[in-house]
Amino acid sequence: MSHNTPLSPRPLHHLTDVQRRVLTTRQLREHGVSAATAAERCREGGPWQQILPGVHLLHPGPATSEERLHAALLYTASRRQTAAAGSGAEEAEPYGEAMVTGLAALALHHFSAAPPLASLDEVDILVPRTRRLRATGYVRFVRAQTLPGPRYLAGVPTAPVARALADAVARLSDAVLVRRLLTESVRHGHCEATAVVKELSQARLLSRPHVIDAVDALLAEGRAIAEGRLYDMVRGHGLPEPLWNVELRLPGGHRLGEVDAYWGEQAVALEIDARAPRHDEYALRGAYARKREHLEGLGITVVRVTPRKLRDGLEEQAAVVRTALIAAADRDPAPYVVVLPR
Repeated sequence: MSHNTPLSPRPLHHLTDVQRRVLTTRQLREHGVSAATAAERCREGGPWQQILPGVHLLHPGPATSEERLHAALLYTASRRQTAAAGSGAEEAEPYGEAMVTGLAALALHHFSAAPPLASLDEVDILVPRTRRLRATGYVRFVRAQTLPGPRYLAGVPTAPVARALADAVARLSDAVLVRRLLTESVRHGHCEATAVVKELSQARLLSRPHVIDAVDALLAEGRAIAEGRLYDMVRGHGLPEPLWNVELRLPGGHRLGEVDAYWGEQAVALEIDARAPRHDEYALRGAYARKREHLEGLGITVVRVTPRKLRDGLEEQAAVVRTALIAAADRDPAPYVVVLPR
């Protein structure tokens, strides 16, 4: 008996439809098909085809988008050097740590600005930096020191939106497409602007002019959405109406800073902290801290909220503001400040 064929072939019932249509040489061997038989069936005009090295498509027609993704992940995983080979670990974790990223991942996340999966000539696969892999066929590799936790979309592990965006932008020179992808990520609620900018910064993409322009639009979009949620919080949770988007000054004209909402009677200021990790992050952080210390030194309570908190915990943030307004009754009156439109 050939050493390529197992004594007891594994059944196929544990596989999904697409997994039955795309199998590696090792998986075929585990199901009773020798390498020689697989090669024979993949000859020109045969019933199968080799879609990638060591990965077989078990029908003669064109591969579907789902099959291409599955094949790319199986090809990546089949190159692992593991002591668990043949132990069933590949069956439990057929893709290893690999996941789809870049434009293909954004298509899986249903980005309208991303090209359809079927139109992509190449698919990006995110792998650990230590993996020694070369691009082949339609598969390209993106390496990372630390991999994010994947989401399973259409049955395949997929990079989170912020990471997928950074990997897509790294390969794009189309300024219009970059801007559309970034703004859609926030406008459609896929993630927060700060998370996207953090990934772009870590990928060292913020030095590219077309990326910087897109980031400015992204942050403006994120702030506008956060402001809308703030209005909803005040009016939907019965809070007193504040003065919106104002600048605070001392009577002599000294500027205290701008805030997003101010309750003058209680001397409570609210600020949306939508800062993103950019080259001037530390300078901005220091300026923000100084402003807050100055206001609180004058007896003005400063409530800080982030876009994420406004998205995920509106009721909780309303309770924080309400507590600050109630606590004002137990404090000494704050000095008079001039309130101007921002």
